[in-house]
Amino acid sequence: MKTTCPACGAVASLDVLIGHEGARDAVMAALGLPAPLGKLLVQYIALFRPAQRQLSMDRLASLLNELQPMIAEAKIERGGRIWSAPQDYWQMALTEMIAKRDKLTLPLKSHGYLLEVIVGYSSKAEAKAETQQENHKAGRTPVGKHASHKTFEDSPHTPKTERQPMPEFVKSALRKGGENDGNN
Repeated sequence: MKTTCPACGAVASLDVLIGHEGARDAVMAALGLPAPLGKLLVQYIALFRPAQRQLSMDRLASLLNELQPMIAEAKIERGGRIWSAPQDYWQMALTEMIAKRDKLTLPLKSHGYLLEVIVGYSSKAEAKAETQQENHKAGRTPVGKHASHKTFEDSPHTPKTERQPMPEFVKSALRKGGENDGNN
């Protein structure tokens, strides 16, 4: 049975693929990856294929083996920092890379650009979470059907009041209360 790899363009029988160490490694690496990413990964790996040649099975296995642990652990290390990389980020980043293939310098040499795209998604998610956390700490709560964009203070139903000075009788009572505390 002859098979053609959609990523590298190699044509070989299944027996030959399993008998070749690089091909066997590539198949094993592919089997270790989440199924929803399969088609996208094949299209992405094709971006590494030289224009006039096939991608070697050893190179194919190497590329998949570089990605497999990062996808499995749902994190990447970039710029000396660990970034969250859930499967959704991988799916979006691979889709983005494939869509931009005409603007990329091909063949790709590394996963660097893909990882930077994932860092961008992770960074945006962290910023959004931090903003929500700061809003929560400051007591700003969402209002209305566009809750993620508005705060209580932004609501048109919130009366706008000016800060009034403290009445003198309150100030006087506070002063007297402070004097009594020292006498007890």
